Amino acid sequence: MWLEIWFYKFILLIEKLMKTNFLLFILLVFVTTVAIVTDTKANTNTVSSTVLNNAPATANAPTVLNSNSDICKIGIGGSVQNNILGVATGYVITDEFCERVRTSRALYSYGMKVAAVSLLCQDHRVWTSMKNAGTPCPVNGLIGAEAASYWEEFPEKIPEGSPYRDDYLNIRSEETKEFSDASSIALYKALFLITTGLLLF
Repeated sequence: MWLEIWFYKFILLIEKLMKTNFLLFILLVFVTTVAIVTDTKANTNTVSSTVLNNAPATANAPTVLNSNSDICKIGIGGSVQNNILGVATGYVITDEFCERVRTSRALYSYGMKVAAVSLLCQDHRVWTSMKNAGTPCPVNGLIGAEAASYWEEFPEKIPEGSPYRDDYLNIRSEETKEFSDASSIALYKALFLITTGLLLF
């Protein structure tokens, strides 16, 4: 009964508002509809509910075991999760320098000392420290002074990252430039002699 009275008053208000402001009228209709629907549901429905507190399972990163110290691998894992989805992953990275050291150690234990040092010299830090110590890295069966002259002749084979590589390459490019200048002068002299000889005959 009270709903009917309220609805009648609402209709009178709507007629009055329609004459003044249309947008305000639409807003009022919307708010009133929501209020009526909410009030009706509240009076007629009695709902008993049980709230379940079931959160989704946690995304756990996989365990990447590296218990063997003879394997040069590093395990990395990570996971991300929100309310709906969880993702986990793991990855194994190979440590190349560790593998090089282990292989070199095996070569050394078999009595192949030069091969072991040569393998380690593939790393620019080892190559630079050997050069600084006055014992150049062995290469192509050459050791000592012969290896040093080989490295000076072929600096592009020095491991990248060593400061000696850039120094040797700069020296080599300067020598090549000087040689090209000297060869150009020799060529001009030869051409001058040929043209002078042709003019005299």
